[in-house]
Amino acid sequence: MVLFEYELSDHGQMSDFKQQLEAVWGSSLATYLFSVRDLLEKHFSSAELNGWWERIEPDLLNTFRKSGKTNFWEAQVSQLPSIKNSSIDAGSVVKAQSSDISSRLAINNIQTVLQHMKPWRKGPFNYFGIHVDSEWRSDMKWARISPVLGSLQNKKVLDVGCGNGYYMWRMLEKGASLVLGIDPSVLCLAQFRSLSKYARNAPLGMIPVGTETLSEEMSWFDVVFSMGVLYHRRDPLSHLIELRNMLKPGGRVVLETLIIDSREKEKLIPESRYAQMRNVWELNSPPVIEEMLQSVGFKDVSCVDISKTTIEEQRATHWIDSFSLEDFLDPTDCSRTVEGYPAPVRACFIAAL
Repeated sequence: MVLFEYELSDHGQMSDFKQQLEAVWGSSLATYLFSVRDLLEKHFSSAELNGWWERIEPDLLNTFRKSGKTNFWEAQVSQLPSIKNSSIDAGSVVKAQSSDISSRLAINNIQTVLQHMKPWRKGPFNYFGIHVDSEWRSDMKWARISPVLGSLQNKKVLDVGCGNGYYMWRMLEKGASLVLGIDPSVLCLAQFRSLSKYARNAPLGMIPVGTETLSEEMSWFDVVFSMGVLYHRRDPLSHLIELRNMLKPGGRVVLETLIIDSREKEKLIPESRYAQMRNVWELNSPPVIEEMLQSVGFKDVSCVDISKTTIEEQRATHWIDSFSLEDFLDPTDCSRTVEGYPAPVRACFIAAL
């Protein structure tokens, strides 16, 4: 059990970037982003950062402008009440908890905000007794992967496509000294902040950018995770190169993705959708993925887990208000998707640089 206590911090001087954030979206978002900047400055040298934060500020502003609901999500986050002596228990259900909960009204307010933040894809979470039953039982995937990860003790970790940050908390539980998550979803950022609000001194932060914003000179991290991203990329090799470029020499990549479950070298390119997903560009068998990892410079490549996705792990709940895996499978043959492709199977690979 790992507890992360709540603590306020000073985020430094005003800047033009911060003024723009505050003018359009309020002080809460600006304060949060500057806390992430401060966290990076604490863990990386100025030579490593090399003005990177200043270079991504226009991308951050564009992300918030493009999202039609940034103001709405900010309004939700701002309505979350402060809870004295709050902490986060980063177990299989990531929990916000406190010994000082005395107001039922505060709890009701939290539940209203969380319901306005649907859909909740990753989880589960619990906010002071409110159970957020996410679409994915992400704890089941972590239980498969965690035993074969090796140590994360004192490692600086990057989570690419982090979603709302569920796995980031689990990475801290395994001893990471820093976890940075990136995901372009402003909703996922709001969900992440709704929990991290109650443990601000935890060494983790999320920023709403994609990998294209990261630099080839960002060889900062000991471990880079990419879970559920590869098949969404039109050019999977370029994604693997991006992951390689973010790692220190001797670092490790953890790649989890949909596959074609075959020992042969096989590839599937869906004609339109796969399991009703529009942005699945190609699925590959494990031998192909291993070969791809080796081709961009990774070594000691190992497929550590292959698991069929079940309706116990991915299912519709009242926290998403939409369809899920059961609706995407052939009702007469659950081994096929509604499009006639093999049903989802996922694999996890670990490789060294």
